[in-house]
Amino acid sequence: MLLDVDGVLNPMGRPTRDYRRYRCTIGGEVYTVHLNPMHGRGLLDLAIATGSELVWATTWEQYANEWIAPRIGLPSLPVIPLPPQPPSEHGEMFKTPHVAAYAGRRPFVWFDDQVWAEDENYLRVRRGLDDFLLIHVDPMRGLTRRHLGMAEEWLTLTGFSQGP
Repeated sequence: MLLDVDGVLNPMGRPTRDYRRYRCTIGGEVYTVHLNPMHGRGLLDLAIATGSELVWATTWEQYANEWIAPRIGLPSLPVIPLPPQPPSEHGEMFKTPHVAAYAGRRPFVWFDDQVWAEDENYLRVRRGLDDFLLIHVDPMRGLTRRHLGMAEEWLTLTGFSQGP
């Protein structure tokens, strides 16, 4: 299960009461993030129930392990490196080729606020991948139980779940 931070775990809209505000300093820049500690438990429970691995797919890269993971109760996770990429010729997001390279032929669920039909097309047509689910998260609201339910259903129905 691939996780973005901004727009997914850190919504852009007005956070609800279950979010906490943090100030993070990265490379001399101060960022304000709003994080819901319940997200960590929900993601961990889903990963355990489905035998999935959680992986950061975010421009925060390693900083997600330093600033995000401990604040929502996640352990340090693997990180998909996102070096600069030339502009897309097919409309896919800059992260998509990196995600495809990392995933290889393994099935995956990707929670991101910037995945669209172009990303799905790129993965299916240009990379020949079939076993994935892109879950578009509304960046104003962030990750919800509905998104976790979609992932659980897909992982279970497709037979990728390793859980009971």
